[in-house]
Parts: sequence; C-alpha cells; structure tokens
Amino acid sequence: MAHRRSKINIGLAWRAFVSLFVLFCLTACVPAVRVARVDGQDAYKIMTVNALSSEQASDWSRNTVNEWGLLKRFDEQPEAALAELREIVTSGRGGRRELFALAEFSFLHAKKTGKKPYHLAAAIYAYAYLFPTKSEDSAGKLDPRRRISADLYNRAITTAFKSKEGGSVVLAAGKYPLPFGEIELTFDPEQLNWGDRYLADLTPVTEIEVIGMRNRHRIPGLGAAMTALALPREGVDVHKSLIAPSAQVAATVILRVENVREGIASGQMKGSLDLYKASETETITMEGREMPLEIDETGPIAVQLAGSPIWKQEFYGFFGRSAMNMKLPALMSLEPYRPGRIPVVFVHGTESSPARWADMANDLLADPWIRQHFQFWYFFYDTGNPIAFSAMLLRDKITEAMRRMDPQAKDRCLNEIVVIGHSQGGMLTKLTAVDTGDRLWNTVFSIAPDKLPKTVHSRELLEKALIIKPVPSVKRLVFIATPHQGSFIARNWVNNLLRKLIQLPATVATLPLQALKAAGAFNSETEFSKGDLPTSVDNMTPGNPFLEGYKEIPVVEGVPYHSIIAVKPEFPIIVEGDDGVVKYTSAHLDGAVSELVVRSSHSTQAEPQTIQEVRRILHVHGNELEQRGLECSPSQTKLTNAERNP
Repeated sequence: MAHRRSKINIGLAWRAFVSLFVLFCLTACVPAVRVARVDGQDAYKIMTVNALSSEQASDWSRNTVNEWGLLKRFDEQPEAALAELREIVTSGRGGRRELFALAEFSFLHAKKTGKKPYHLAAAIYAYAYLFPTKSEDSAGKLDPRRRISADLYNRAITTAFKSKEGGSVVLAAGKYPLPFGEIELTFDPEQLNWGDRYLADLTPVTEIEVIGMRNRHRIPGLGAAMTALALPREGVDVHKSLIAPSAQVAATVILRVENVREGIASGQMKGSLDLYKASETETITMEGREMPLEIDETGPIAVQLAGSPIWKQEFYGFFGRSAMNMKLPALMSLEPYRPGRIPVVFVHGTESSPARWADMANDLLADPWIRQHFQFWYFFYDTGNPIAFSAMLLRDKITEAMRRMDPQAKDRCLNEIVVIGHSQGGMLTKLTAVDTGDRLWNTVFSIAPDKLPKTVHSRELLEKALIIKPVPSVKRLVFIATPHQGSFIARNWVNNLLRKLIQLPATVATLPLQALKAAGAFNSETEFSKGDLPTSVDNMTPGNPFLEGYKEIPVVEGVPYHSIIAVKPEFPIIVEGDDGVVKYTSAHLDGAVSELVVRSSHSTQAEPQTIQEVRRILHVHGNELEQRGLECSPSQTKLTNAERNP
C-alpha cells in the first residue's frame, strides 16, 4: 500500500514538474517589450492626454516622476510625493521638467481633493515653467508642454479663486495658503471699474457651453478668461449711458508672482492679481515678455442674451409695449466709448432687436483688424412706429451720443460712422444720409410748415421727422434686405388690424389730427386724412404716399452705400426672386457701390456670405480713411499683414 502511495506521489511530482517546465518555456518565449498597432486617432489621444483632459498626467510628467521613483508613491501618498518632487527642484537636482510635472500632478491632486492650495500651487509651478531664468533652456516653440502649462496656469487660477458657492471667481488681496507656505497677493479694486460701470459676478467662460450661436471665437493666450456683469456705478443714469443694461464683459485674470523660483524654495511668496478687460487690453508684458491674453468674446455675448427679456421685447416692442426695464429708443454698446475707433451703428428690422446682430458682431470681432479699428453701437426702437418718426429718433440718438462722447469734437474717427440696417432698419439707415427738402413733407401735408395752424404745438416734431438733413458724421451705409420699394407681404387689411393694436408713443399719439384735418392740412391720400396715424407697416406698403416719396429721395453725394440682398435659393432668376418678405426689385438700389445677392431667407444677418461682405466693406472703409491720412486705431501694437487679413 505504501509502495503504491509512493508511486502516486512520484507521478504527481513529475506532472507538476512538467507543468512548471512548460509554463517556464511559454513565459520565456514572451518578449519583455512588445508593440501593438493603433489607429491614428487613438494614437493622438494617447499622445495628448494630460491632467486637463483626463484623470491622468501627460507622458512627459509621468516619465519625469517615474525617473525619480515617485510614480507609485504619488498614487499612495500624493502629498508626500509632491513635497519630495519640490525638494528635488529646490535642491537644484531637478529643473524645468520637474516643474512641469509638479504643475500637472498638483492640479490632478487638487481636482481629486478640492484643496485650493494645490490649485494655486499648480498655477505657480506652471508660471515658473513658462518664465524660466536666463540660465535655463526654454522649451522649443513646438513643445506641447508650453501650451499645456499655459492652460494649467489659466485653469488653476479659476479653481484657486472660486467662491465658496463655486459659481464665480472672487478677486481679493490677502494671504493665501500653499502646500509649502503661503503667498501674499495684492489686488486693486479700481480694476473692477469699467467706464461708468463696475464688474461683478466674474464667471469662468471655460465652464460655459454656448448653444445657438454659429461660431465660438477664442483668442489663445495667458490668463483665466471670464465674463463679468457690468453694473452701474453710483450716480449713473443707465438710460443715458452708452453701455447696455446688464452688459456682459470679456475679461481676463492674471496672477503675477515675484521671484517665483526663490519663493518656491522659501515658501514665502508675493504677487498680484490683475484684471484686464478685452475691450481695453489684448496683450500684456510679463517677466519682460509680451504675452497675449486668453480672451473669449463669444461667451459674454451668449450669457447676456440667454434668458434676456430682449427676445420678448421684439414682439412687445412692435406693438409699443415694454417687456423689459428699459426706455426705448436707445443707442447702446457692449463696451464704453473708445476714442480713436470708428462707430458702426447696427439698426434692426421689424419685430426684431439688437440680439439679431449677435452672430455678425461675434464673427466681426474675431477679425483683429476690425477689433482694433471699430466700435459697435446698436439702435433699439419700437418697430411699429411710423418710419419717419423712428428715423428721427435714430438721428437724434447718434447726434446726442456724438455730443456727449466728444463735446469738443477732437475725435476725428467718431465722425466716420458706418450705419448698417436690416429690413425696416435699412430704411431708417437711409434716412440718416438724405436731404429731403419738402418732398417727404408733401406726401403727408398739402400746406407748408409755416401755414400750419398756430395752435399746433407739434410743428417742430413734424418738421424734424419729415424735413430731413443728413447727419454729418454718417459716412457710409449698408442696406441688408431693405424694402426700398415696399414689402409685398404688407396688405391693407393687415395694416387696419395692426393700427388698432399698436400703441404709438405719446409724442405721436397726441398729434392734433382733427385740428389739422379741419384746417385742410392733410394730403387726401394719407392715413392722416382719415383720422388715423400710420404704422411702420403702412409705410412699407407698396403705393403708400410716404413710401412713394421715400423711394425717390437719393442718398446724399459723398456717402457711399452698399446693398446686400437676400433671395431664396428656389428662384432660378435672381431679379424675379424674393426672400419671403422683400422682392429683389424692392431691395435693389441704383448707384450702390456694391451689390451682393445672398441665397437665403429674409433674416440673412447671420449668413456667412452676409457677414463676410460686411467685413469686406468695413475693411474698405478703414483703408479709404488711411489713404486720406486718418489712422483710426488706438491699438497697443501694429498688426501684421497676416493678422490684418486672416
């Protein structure tokens, strides 16, 4: 029995030996280093992974940390590993590679734990990497670590100074803890002032998804890009301010660090927080080097429009009612008046608002040359009013702004205004640059102004609206889908219904129609003669006396004008087509410097072709001024030809 058990044990041992031998042979045949093919897209993802885009550091940082035997320790004791890596740098054993790794791994640890000192440390380490001492080698221009370091710096500023609630960034002087000491930062609250406003609710634009705009434009650079709410400063009357109510401002936060290398070693650091507004500054000097600021112009526009009552005002404004706490008409901007830049005045159409220019303004501001040479203003008005009345208000607002912004008339560029109007807004635009004499007056009245009854106290208003002189500062016009010959969708039955619904302003509604009618002052063909006040739709109806007079009045000599005409794609012959509201033959104007037909519907302001044509026209306007010796650009630096024509 014992002999049999012995034989079984020997057999088992032998089989175990053979198994181990086979396993050894198999593993010995597997090479220690292998390769596997991946497709190009996956390969790029692997190559570009970093702490900002994932929960893992880049290969550069992982390699550096692994070379010092700290990669596993970071997983188990991250703060101890970071402290040891910092000691490697401060002792002189490590250099810029280790600084980059410190920035990434500090950011990763901060993301995981929410500890602000590590966010701030990440920004400081990235700062040290980006601005090496003279004795250190700079990273090559194509080294991706440069851009990653800038993005780490930008993002870490955002997270290091977030409010307790987490929605906004709070800038304040004080001492801030670091994992290895503290940093004392200064901040001048005066930097929050912006024109007649002060900035509040600084929100990181990187955390905002923009939905509904065609393009999102960012200027890559240094700093945490913000959008800030511009609130009125004490004593400011927002109704007289050029800056729009609840304007959002593109701004950038910069963290400066004094003697950063010595501070990392000692643990006692000093620096400053600085806030720059995109409308004022695009480049700064840091550590003796000129650096572009990180700027997002689209985010603030989207934040301002999202949930704004301006959308309701488009409908209510047509009927003369208010859906927002704002007095109309208004000429407004999204930034303070900037001397040395040419104003572009956008005039919206019927049942519309300045919000409809958002895509165009966004794309135009992406052009560095336009940004440096022009400032955008927006006319906002109740679109149901008679066109002559709305046009008078536009002229008044432009003249008033000129007088208020430049009372001594020193800014020559302010007198080179470009007015751009869509649909009904194009008709208002034309009426900024005409000399009507008594032609419009005679479409309404059968007697001269001085023959009106002496009891009519509104004679001045009527004369201002119907006897028009050009605004001297308006030097170029752009018409977009403008019904110069009227709109074919306007019909008398529609007009009669609308006239009952539209609330006209008191200055118009209180006109003494009966007294004027009794005096035989009215032309027999007008709405006035029937005891009615005309609406804008009346004025755009083919055959309307006002329209008949309007279309015969030319733009004054010396003011070039351009036409952008929308025609739907289904019309094979352009001249027989329309955009659903306006026929080509109505939008066409003889004498235009240029005419572009865009295949689109009536709301063509956001079409790429339309925007590119406006961009071209603005370049033409600026070039012609330069040829006359007028340089309208208070920019800090001259742009290269490539920047001028991107």
